Amino acid sequence: QVQLVESGGGLVQSGGSLRLSCAASGSIFGIAAMGWYRQAPGKQRELVASTANSGYTNYADSVKGRFTISRDNAKNTVYLQMNSLKPEDTAVYYCNARKFGAFKNNDYWGQGTQVTVSS
Repeated sequence: QVQLVESGGGLVQSGGSLRLSCAASGSIFGIAAMGWYRQAPGKQRELVASTANSGYTNYADSVKGRFTISRDNAKNTVYLQMNSLKPEDTAVYYCNARKFGAFKNNDYWGQGTQVTVSS
């Protein structure tokens, strides 16, 4: 199993910044990608940003140019730098680690960290 522990959420004013961190431990061998998802009240969980071992990164259109995902492989940690935050960024943010399987992928999730952006 992979354990993911997130930190860095909180309350910030519109236009402010936050940095989320997610440390992976346990059976980390074989993790092919890590990323961040978010879920706002009454909405489905959505991808925010992801980074693969190849270096490929992917961002939701709504955060491009404002958020940056990065990864420290030596620390098994992925970060999400969030700038120019907007009230619509308010959500619970979840860290994800993915292992590719022959027939299906295995996803692991953190417990979530609340990000609240006030207007």
